[in-house]
Amino acid sequence: MNILVTGCAGFIGYNLCRVILDKNNKYNFFEIDNLNKYYDVSLKKNRLLNLKNSSRFKFIKMDLSNKKRLESFFSKKKIDTVINLAAQAGVRHSLKKPDDYVNSNLVGFYNILECSKKFKIKHLIFASSSSVYGSTKKFPINEEISTDRPVSFYAATKKCNEILAYSYSYNFNLNCTGLRFFTVYGPYGRPDMALFKFTNSILNNKKADLYNYGNHERDFTYIDDVTNYIYKLIRKPNIKKHYQIFNIAAGNSNKLEYFVKLIEKYTNKKLKTKHIKMQQGDILKTHADVSKITKYLKHKNNTSLKNGIKNFIKWYREYYKI
Repeated sequence: MNILVTGCAGFIGYNLCRVILDKNNKYNFFEIDNLNKYYDVSLKKNRLLNLKNSSRFKFIKMDLSNKKRLESFFSKKKIDTVINLAAQAGVRHSLKKPDDYVNSNLVGFYNILECSKKFKIKHLIFASSSSVYGSTKKFPINEEISTDRPVSFYAATKKCNEILAYSYSYNFNLNCTGLRFFTVYGPYGRPDMALFKFTNSILNNKKADLYNYGNHERDFTYIDDVTNYIYKLIRKPNIKKHYQIFNIAAGNSNKLEYFVKLIEKYTNKKLKTKHIKMQQGDILKTHADVSKITKYLKHKNNTSLKNGIKNFIKWYREYYKI
């Protein structure tokens, strides 16, 4: 099987590639990333360096918005499965620079769909987000809840991805599986995410912004649990249905205050915080119902928040030599 992973230098993409390399030597796979400057490019390059130790790692620097080049790539490689993890991330950033999201999340994803149709891809797995649920007050959130009112522009682009994928699935029998990720965290995580920012602040004696005065609640999902789900979905493509959506989450919700207390516990330091009101585009709470993915794969991952944070802090100290 030939697999294409887009966004391979990103947080989830890198960890997924690592899992595929470790678990299955029968898969040949190609990786695409544009290495944009949304956050520290050196972190992305170091992720790639870890993967390049394998002869099976075939990286191509490319922007998915370049349709001509993307089609040329597909025409030369016989790809069976596409895992589209490339996207412009960031809820708050989407309100400041929406053009970045149009080019990457809309144009880029459309090009992936077109190439998947044209070159008869057997299965397209694509990243969506828990953000599509908006400010729902019904918990835990299952996949049938309405997603018609996304709060941020980022969430709106992810909702568009789901709609576009459904259209291609319905009209062209393209097998599509959408994954709504809930606050993914862990080693090699993104610097704009809470765990990275709080750990950086506490270890460097800096003050951290605590949004909504620490009253947010999140379904924190450990990266290894996420990649295990995706890996199992690669091995079990949707046969009966051409289109599926799954929540990818731990299936429980924790307050940001508790999250901070665990960071303090495993660093043995006190985090200095600046309490800030709830920001535009933010969601108060997320808590996923994971029964659908659990039933489909007959498997449930659930790394505890304690162990997940402990693993991240260990990685952070080693990576930044603190």
